[in-house]
Amino acid sequence: MFGFFKKKQVQLVSPMDGSLVNLEDINDKVFSQKLVGDGIAIIPSSGTITAPINGIISRIFPTKHAFMITSPSGLEVMVHVGLDTVDLNGEGFNCLVKEGDKVSQACAILEVDFEFLKSKNKDIVTPIIITSDKDIKIETYKVGTIREGESILKIKFV
Repeated sequence: MFGFFKKKQVQLVSPMDGSLVNLEDINDKVFSQKLVGDGIAIIPSSGTITAPINGIISRIFPTKHAFMITSPSGLEVMVHVGLDTVDLNGEGFNCLVKEGDKVSQACAILEVDFEFLKSKNKDIVTPIIITSDKDIKIETYKVGTIREGESILKIKFV
């Protein structure tokens, strides 16, 4: 009636074009075993990475291979571009924002040269991880081809 007892939910959208895959199916135990958090992964087909959620850029890793956004509800989301890409020390990445910037879904965050990453034998699969320690339930919309801006996860606070 008044919505006092309605549970909050947040929609995450795809930060890039590509192919959506289950986290358990990627070749990295830290992510596939959900040691960092739960989520989904994308095998990208475009080089611009956008914000999957509205919020504040709470962290950009010095090597530019990953960033975190904190939503107004306190949900923290990490986008980790590729596997073992930290070894590249920022090569192949161009960051378009800075820590503390307010962003909305589809705001461009990173430009990534995926051909360069592949030439360095890096797996380009990109995990999108919920790192918050809040009680949440994650629902995946689909697995397969995805376009930037399409809904990929529904996060319900329990």
